[in-house]
Amino acid sequence: MVRLQERFAKSVLTRSQIPGVDYCVNPYTGCMHACRYCYADFMKRFTGHKERWGSFVDAKVNAPGVLAKELKRKGEGNVMISSVTDPYQPAEKRYRITRGCLEVLIPSRFSVQILTKSPLVLRDLDLLRKFDDIAVGITVTTDDDGVRKVFEPGAPPIEERIEALKKLRDAGVSTYAFVGPVLPMNPEQVAAAIGPHVESVLIDRMNYTAKTAGLYLSRKLTLWLDDDFIHDVIGRLAAAFDGIPVELC
Repeated sequence: MVRLQERFAKSVLTRSQIPGVDYCVNPYTGCMHACRYCYADFMKRFTGHKERWGSFVDAKVNAPGVLAKELKRKGEGNVMISSVTDPYQPAEKRYRITRGCLEVLIPSRFSVQILTKSPLVLRDLDLLRKFDDIAVGITVTTDDDGVRKVFEPGAPPIEERIEALKKLRDAGVSTYAFVGPVLPMNPEQVAAAIGPHVESVLIDRMNYTAKTAGLYLSRKLTLWLDDDFIHDVIGRLAAAFDGIPVELC
């Protein structure tokens, strides 16, 4: 059971610490995908939430209006939607806050980068086509949906994410994939499934193993915690994207 609350944000356009990204917009606090490895649970410190990460979502219902005012005070730059939540998590079906933010960004001088695990992004193809400079990334962490159910219990199935990449690319939208964190997978199969539908790929390893060590242990997957093994898997994965630009995070 996820607790949904409506909040009024004072600011939504925040300076980013991510290399190459000027600003981030996070339409929600919390995420219904409940990924067991998520680094963003640190957000609880700033919101007063004490619930388990994945069990609450605060919807910033005034975010589009606040963003419109903030954009007027900023120069050119690029915006990432989102960095500490998924902008197309199930709550977006109800609140449409991400869509509202995109509508505000269309006439601005900002380029936009979206990162999500959800095929719900396809709902907004009509808006995505109106941007001069936009890229949509889909996170794909494994080719095994059983693994997905363990580590990303609330997130959409892997097959649906790859199909979303295909439909975005077929619609003429610039696409990329974020393979991170690298979960138990067949790297060549992941590359074969993603490669035809993306222009570039980002790869990152599991950086917060303390959060998930018990999951690996209970499922006899501890080899995936070995540095040398993961290094080899990432090397195979990068090599399998032959001809596609790959960046290791």
